[in-house]
This record gives sequence, structure tokens and C-alpha cells, in this order.
Amino acid sequence: MSELPSTMHAVLMTGHGGFDKLSYQQNVPVPQPEAGEVLIWVGAAGVNNTDINTRIGWYSKTVTDGTTSEGSEQGIADAEVEEDGGWSGALQFPRIQGADICGQIVAVGAGVSDSRIGERVIVEPCIREGATDFTYMGSEHDGGFAQYAKAPADYCHSVSCDWSDAELASIPCSYSTAENMLTRATLTAGETVLITGASGGVGSAAVQLAKRRGATVIALAGAAKADEVLALGADRVIPRGSDLAEALGEESIDLVVDLVAGEQFSALLQLLRPGGRYAVSGAIGGPLVELDVRTLYLKDLSFFGCTRLAPEVFSNLVGYIERGEIRPAVAKTYPLKEIVTAQQDFLAKKHTGKLVLIPE
Repeated sequence: MSELPSTMHAVLMTGHGGFDKLSYQQNVPVPQPEAGEVLIWVGAAGVNNTDINTRIGWYSKTVTDGTTSEGSEQGIADAEVEEDGGWSGALQFPRIQGADICGQIVAVGAGVSDSRIGERVIVEPCIREGATDFTYMGSEHDGGFAQYAKAPADYCHSVSCDWSDAELASIPCSYSTAENMLTRATLTAGETVLITGASGGVGSAAVQLAKRRGATVIALAGAAKADEVLALGADRVIPRGSDLAEALGEESIDLVVDLVAGEQFSALLQLLRPGGRYAVSGAIGGPLVELDVRTLYLKDLSFFGCTRLAPEVFSNLVGYIERGEIRPAVAKTYPLKEIVTAQQDFLAKKHTGKLVLIPE
């Protein structure tokens, strides 16, 4: 193995706000793996909603808008986000974002076997801290928007497949989020699931993973993307903005996998059968919703808020990859220095699948 460089190209997030808070730099120190960690040469890193949410401080309770608002580009005006703008509270700046990391281990810290050098890995982004707490790559830890990243060795999963780096970089955040929702809500063969935001990274992953489980998959997506979502495995695509009760009938769905929330929330609950389940891991349509509690208890519904990954989720995903049971849709790749363009395209929502950055 050749000697590692001392500096690297990386995108530094210098604070909460607009695109001006993303600074592409070419002389950032290469991180040094500490005990229990490895250093990864980053082959690719996917773009996710959480990158934008974290940049603008959307996780702060002072923010009530969805992530498709103008604030996603310019920052959120008049919101006090400094104290709770990250996944677990205040962030330290500068921060290297990027929850999706695919690459090769090139160095190890104390306590990690040298035999791991050379492994091709993807990084499980949700780092468990004790029984209930967690931190996240690209939020509390520097992530993959750089040529090199370090991560806990136990969260770096070796993968053997013929996929490109861009394809593998589509997995960590989106597919683990989707698989976690299906795992927590116990989707089984023969059930019917409705997936909102089905053309996005998590939504398209959920379509494939739900179909893999033998469910009937109904996807909610823009009409122009229907053929692409059907190709991912959906049995039916309902155009976004449709009257859902009219299109599907009330009490016709076993599980709703929701990534949008916002104004459609109440309509989604009307679709659920008695004893149905609602799993949520996103709110791009707006985090504040109206709930008639009678619907919740009279229909015996179960709600699942899904963020901290169940322990088996990531290893299961690796198995699906290596057995050829899933394959992500990569819409487009960009050089790392074009991160603003990638995020602008992400916010435009004209793609199906994942947008991926390639460090130079």
C-alpha cells in the first residue's frame, strides 16, 4: 500500500444556512483512525435529505416547514437552530457531511486487525451509543463528502459484489432507513403496503425491499415517474396529489411507509385497515400534522417512528446485495466539487433513485 497523503479534497459545512455554507477545499487534513476505527478511501458518497436537513438546521424544533421549501437552498430565516440543528442537538463546525460511504479500508487504528486493510466496505451510518442513544455519520461524525473518512470498524461492513461504487454508495442511508421501517413494522408476504415519496432514494429502496418480502406494493409518486417506479417493482403507482380514498378505498392498506407527512397525513390513516401500521422516517412535506386521536385508537393502529436501526438491518442488507436480491437505481453522479449542483438537482425532485458524489 502506497503512503497515504496528509491532505485531501473535502466539502466543509461551515454552519447552518444556504449553499454558501458548503466550502469545497483541497487541503483538508486526512483524518487519523483512533482505537477501534478504520480509515476509508471514499469511492462514492450518496446525496440524501438528511444532508440538506442538517445544513439548514431543519431538525430544530423551531422549524416547521418541509424540506422542499425555499429555505432548503437559502437557509431558514428567523429560526433559532444553533442549539438543536443536528440529529442529536448542536453541531460542531466545520463538519464534513455525507451519511453514505462506500470505499476501501486503507489504514486501521489500535485494536483493529491489519487484515482489514484492502476490504471494500459500506458504512452503517447510525452509530449506537448505549441502549437508547445514537449518533450519525455526517452529523455528529465527519462523513463521506471527502476523499477519506474514518469510521468505527464494527460499523464498516465488507461487501463482495460486482456493483459500482456509486451503486454501493446508494445503500447505507436510504436502504437502511427503508429496511428498518419494514423491519420495525413487520411487513410480511401477502400484505399491502403504500409507500409515499416512492421515486426518491428511501422510497425507491422501500419499493424494492417491500417487493422482496412478497408484499403488494402501491407507490405514491409523480405521474411522470410512474414507469420508472413500476420498473423498481411497484405493483401500482398512484399519482401524487390524487384523492387516495377514491383511488384505493378506505381501509385497504396494511402498512403505510411515509416519508412525506404534511397535509396528506390524515388521508393516509384513513387508508389503513383496523390493526394497520404506520411507519415514518421523514417529513419533507412538513413535520407538523393534524391527528384525530379517535382514528388512532378506534382503528387500533400502531405508529412506528423509525430512526435508530434495528441491529439486524445492515447485515441483512449486505446479504441481499451479495445474493443479488436488490439493485439500486442511480440517477446521476457528480464530482464532489459539484455538490451544490447535486443538491439543487436533488431538491428539484426530477430524478428517480439516487444522486451520488464521486470524490476526485
